[in-house]
Amino acid sequence: MPRFLVIARYEAQGARAVMAAGGTARRSAFAHAVLDLEGRLESFDFALGDEDVYAVVELPDTAAAAALTLSISGGGVARVRTVVLLTPEEVDRAASLNPDYAPGPH
Repeated sequence: MPRFLVIARYEAQGARAVMAAGGTARRSAFAHAVLDLEGRLESFDFALGDEDVYAVVELPDTAAAAALTLSISGGGVARVRTVVLLTPEEVDRAASLNPDYAPGPH
């Protein structure tokens, strides 16, 4: 199953929700959303700095990843960025493909 890195930055309302309910409540809510998409939460960590949450999830496909991102972002409590993660074997396969590409004007 494809893996994704979900990076979230809380808006003020989201930060207040974390303060009120705690970090484990946010992790549970996120895990529930991932399960609803037939995925699995691999890790969920809070961070200090520009981003507030880093989570690694397995989801069936990119449509499920987009649904998760849109649902969270649409709630208005966090801005979310999702990154597709590749295994070393997937990179090996990508490196073995040779598409015909010529840089510059054709």
